Amino acid sequence: MTEDDLLARIRAAFHDADPVPDGVLASGRSAFSWRTRDAGLAELARDEEPRAARSVRGTAARALTFAGPGGLTVEIEVAGRGREITGRLVPATSARVTVRHLGTAPGELTAYADGSGQFALPSVPEGLFSLVFDLPDATSVVTSWVRL
Repeated sequence: MTEDDLLARIRAAFHDADPVPDGVLASGRSAFSWRTRDAGLAELARDEEPRAARSVRGTAARALTFAGPGGLTVEIEVAGRGREITGRLVPATSARVTVRHLGTAPGELTAYADGSGQFALPSVPEGLFSLVFDLPDATSVVTSWVRL
């Protein structure tokens, strides 16, 4: 018996005893389709718990701040049961904003930040999400993944 044969038998034994769920395999494969080449990463810098006083509609809102490349900051607020996301880019710039979420097709949830850098996404599904900002200079910035 060769080493490859032994590894194949071990792999088969684990597969029979505890197979990987189809959803996990699909998520792993789809992760490659979510890659954005050459995009700068805006990492989560602050995550403030919901506060009723800050939200426009009087419901609890969660505030998140992402620190990006070149001094770009993404500030977002998540409010309400529909998980409405409002935000702004600092310094102010226009951009196409796309939500990355395993429960939606690529490009399904898109908004535009106006010249003052403000944008709104009315309904983002619960779960892990990330935002992609396509900037006017043809560069992109991607936020780290966050759970709603």
